[in-house]
Amino acid sequence: MSNPPLTEVVPDLRSHEITKGYERAPHRAMLRAMGLGDEEIHRAFVGVASTWNEATPCNLRLDVMADLAKEGVSASGATPREFVSIAVSDAIAMGHEGMKASLVSREVIADSIELMMHAHRYDALVAIAGCDKSLPGSLMALARINVPGVFVYGGSIQPGHFRGRDVTIVDVYEAVGAVAAGTMSEADLYELECAACPAAGSCGGMFTANTMSSVSEAIGMALPGSASPMCVGKAREDVARASGVAAVEMLRLGIRPRDIMTRKAFENAIAVAVSMGGSTNLALHILAIAHEAQVELTLEDINEISHRTPLLAYMKPGGKYVMEDLDRVGGVPIVMRQLLDVGFLHGDALTVTGKTIAENLEGIGFDPNQDVVRPYTNPHSHTGGLVILHGNLAPKGAVVKVVGLGAHTTHRGPARVFNSEEETFKAVQNHEIKKNDVVVIRYEGPKGGPGMREMLAVTAAIVGQGLGQDVLLLTDGRFSGGTRGLMVGHVAPEAYVGGPIAILQDGDMITIDTTAGTLNVELSDEEIQRRLGDWTPITPRYTRGVLAKYARSVTSADNGAICT
Repeated sequence: MSNPPLTEVVPDLRSHEITKGYERAPHRAMLRAMGLGDEEIHRAFVGVASTWNEATPCNLRLDVMADLAKEGVSASGATPREFVSIAVSDAIAMGHEGMKASLVSREVIADSIELMMHAHRYDALVAIAGCDKSLPGSLMALARINVPGVFVYGGSIQPGHFRGRDVTIVDVYEAVGAVAAGTMSEADLYELECAACPAAGSCGGMFTANTMSSVSEAIGMALPGSASPMCVGKAREDVARASGVAAVEMLRLGIRPRDIMTRKAFENAIAVAVSMGGSTNLALHILAIAHEAQVELTLEDINEISHRTPLLAYMKPGGKYVMEDLDRVGGVPIVMRQLLDVGFLHGDALTVTGKTIAENLEGIGFDPNQDVVRPYTNPHSHTGGLVILHGNLAPKGAVVKVVGLGAHTTHRGPARVFNSEEETFKAVQNHEIKKNDVVVIRYEGPKGGPGMREMLAVTAAIVGQGLGQDVLLLTDGRFSGGTRGLMVGHVAPEAYVGGPIAILQDGDMITIDTTAGTLNVELSDEEIQRRLGDWTPITPRYTRGVLAKYARSVTSADNGAICT
């Protein structure tokens, strides 16, 4: 027997504010101008928001995904209404002034989806995203608006193939450093450049996009198994169509995002992400999403969960596998099943299927004849991939990814201090960074940058020159999910507001111990206070426009760099 019409199950739809009564004749006239008839006008309205554009391969096929989601909405008896938000390509914005727009775009995406949903009184939402900030931006919007909804990931790019090995965009960034070091020719770099990104989709390793897609599934806001299929292929298209159906079912059941995104759900999401060596950007985005969901969450919660969670999947950049490999062996559900079986997931957390995590994972098996995901009895490590550091250099915390560090978990060396990413990159390219140095990049925080730039161009150049195991880098900015090595980001308080990183001088001895979770400069408290007393704030780098507005409203990285 078919389900009753949505209007019978949910008689008080938001969309009735624009469709019901003689007073709304002008509104209906506008809807008719877009080809809607009486039947479509008086159904529930489902917003289908994508971040489609031609700025990045990550989002290139989101228009196709939106069309398929709309098919699912229509087939379920509701009326889809498509709209788009922005998306910044982190890879193309990387290494220059344009990267300052990246983190800002997260807020713009969340705000723009909220405004469209609010203005047009849509009843439910399918949010479709691909590139790094568009995923958390969309999840923030779902939590903030709190109408029934589902998140859809656009899918990963397939790995490129270069001389018998899989490669990603990160290999190209690191090759730039190799060319500068004289260990690779420009002709070889060109060959790699042409092979690294063969089609549409988000960067293929466990970088920020795939970290947040895994979060979307683990937190319960995306359909089971939807994080790992490639961008190009029937599996991804099936996910998009099914998500349109699921959004209407959420409306029918009265399940809203905040019913799903509970404290337990956030703990699940963190556990899954750190068990696969996820991006340090998790620490920013998960806090921002929690803020919108009205769930209390801190850096210390992330640290505690990472400390108790085993590392099961050895994914790039710290490991050797890409998302296509994970998809081939069963995707995120097999990771979740391992964590559930050992008691590291809350199985009773609700999801967009209307079922719990445990119910969704029933029947998920484990193939022992593969090494992409290890069983919980034989993990790569008994702790997860992220560590939160504290000390006199980071009183409010800093973040480091420890996957792939090997023995390089401690470091003591002299500071080489730079006040911008550009200064640092120039020094790296000129071979001014030496073994044992501690590279400090400051005034790149949320307010100081503004925009908290990613530093992949610098970190990849350091690794490409063969210094990845020999130097420490720390910054009040942040890193791409593709960064590897002993690289510490999100140092808080940031230099712009007078954090201790602001008073570092060349030659100051800095120490880190990722096992102990410490980051310190070898200065007395009295010397730190003396220097802070002599410190003068820098002049704001932007005084007009969106970056200036962002700098005035953004909070510290340890709060998720949310805007208030």
